[in-house]
Amino acid sequence: MQRLMRLQVLWGICKSYHGFHPAPWYLCCRSLSGAGTLRWNDNDRPKEFNFASDVLDYWTQMEQEGKRGPNPALWWVNNQGDEVKWSFREMTDLSRRAANVFTQTCGLQQGDRLALILPRLPEWWLVVIGCIRAGIIFMPATTQMKAKDILYRLQVSKAQGIMTTDTLAPEVDSLVSECPALKTKLLVSDHSRHGWLDFRSLIKSASPDHTCIKSKTLDPMAIFFTSGTTGLPKMAKHSHGLALRSSLPSCRKFLQLKTSDVLWCISDPGWILAVLGCLFEPWTSGSTLFIHHLPQFDPKVIQQTLFKYPITMCLGAPAVYRMVLQQISTSLRFPALEHCVTGGEALLPEEQEEWRRRTGVLLHEVYGQSETGISCGTLRGMKIKPGSMGTSIPPFDIQIIDEKGNILPINTEGNIGIRIKPTKPMGVFMCYEDNPVKTAEVECGDFYNSGDRATMDEEGYIWFLGRNDDVINSSGYRIGPAEVENALAEHPAVAESAVVSSPDPIRKEVVKAFIVLTPEFLSRDQDQLTQELQQHVKSVTAPYKYPRKVLDSKIYIFII
Repeated sequence: MQRLMRLQVLWGICKSYHGFHPAPWYLCCRSLSGAGTLRWNDNDRPKEFNFASDVLDYWTQMEQEGKRGPNPALWWVNNQGDEVKWSFREMTDLSRRAANVFTQTCGLQQGDRLALILPRLPEWWLVVIGCIRAGIIFMPATTQMKAKDILYRLQVSKAQGIMTTDTLAPEVDSLVSECPALKTKLLVSDHSRHGWLDFRSLIKSASPDHTCIKSKTLDPMAIFFTSGTTGLPKMAKHSHGLALRSSLPSCRKFLQLKTSDVLWCISDPGWILAVLGCLFEPWTSGSTLFIHHLPQFDPKVIQQTLFKYPITMCLGAPAVYRMVLQQISTSLRFPALEHCVTGGEALLPEEQEEWRRRTGVLLHEVYGQSETGISCGTLRGMKIKPGSMGTSIPPFDIQIIDEKGNILPINTEGNIGIRIKPTKPMGVFMCYEDNPVKTAEVECGDFYNSGDRATMDEEGYIWFLGRNDDVINSSGYRIGPAEVENALAEHPAVAESAVVSSPDPIRKEVVKAFIVLTPEFLSRDQDQLTQELQQHVKSVTAPYKYPRKVLDSKIYIFII
């Protein structure tokens, strides 16, 4: 509660479960002449586009003109009963202040990079929109990272700024001397820390007057780190076209959101799905974005939240729905829920049917990558074929291709390809930053080669078969085997290791490590050593990467 009171003091946030209060003291009416209408067609390629000025500020104008209802733009809750509601007008004001903090206080300039490592806190949304306003490239990352992960990202991106919380600030301080490009550290906390700027205090004192940059549609906007089979994660760089794509008519058919809808996207803020499902999609339609702090995944909390709040749409990985179904409950008929979407890993047809039977709501599957965003899916109102990911969403043209980029016949296994020539569609990444070799490897004739294997039927429905590399997908988290092998190699017990995927009934895949022990550890208790190795990986890299199965020359050990 102390934290909420601090938010109220700093930002004038009103706590209420029953509607809106007058705007806080610092809000005043200003011209939003830059706000236009959502006017684009599927094949439009406007020279300039900025989500903050062209979309967010448009809905602010609609609110001021009384053309949008009283529902909040952002609705945040936590397990302690705290609540934050912001209108689009408040989001415009606060994100303008954030942009001024970045440019005036921190000295960041258009094209600079900000590493964003925050949990599901309201500030995450202010930072993303503030960066878009100022032309600063934001780089989201999961809070599960350790010092080694953070160091790699700061060094390879040459980030000029970082924002995080108390939990990771000590990790950053331990490595900052190795990051010469880093010039500003922003802290989201109730407490101050030496060498860090207090973002909440700066927001309070910042000016609400800011002129949004006139960004070119193809200017860089964001970087997402994506795992591969070998080596460390690559930087998938996206332009403002990623945000524009959510405004295109065919893409708006994906969820068919209305201003009265309340969308809950249960995604880690470090992934591209959070930027799409927790920001671009709902706010393009003027809908309410619902966020639960959810510091740890808890299916009971998810179930309770769907009963308690008027959530009309839910978007999450199959593991979310799978674990909710495993809860003992007499009823899963959530009162407001109308539409559910899942993606990030394979969904079994029987799981899809079980969700429909117990909730009365159909579960629609989608597919995408860090490089492409959501590229295909079963759109709302479209026929569901259990086990299929649906069809391509224009302007994407998806085909099943061979290794040379030739289109394969119907029902033939091949790679999922997205046509990028003669014109690359909005939403496909610009490149792997500073890695032209890897960029060239995924360009296959006229197509981007996703590396995912699938077939396509006569109606254009796509059926996922698996990766053509060794990337492990565990509950929607993509894990490169080399990342885990490198972590294991730092332990003195490990002479050699090989990391592969292993089937799992809940997560679909988990990390399995085959380990050759060094001679001095051969006599160690195997159960104890297995736990030690697992804890070691958790301590040096993001915990979701640790091997849940460990196999050596003597004994096989399985640990949930």
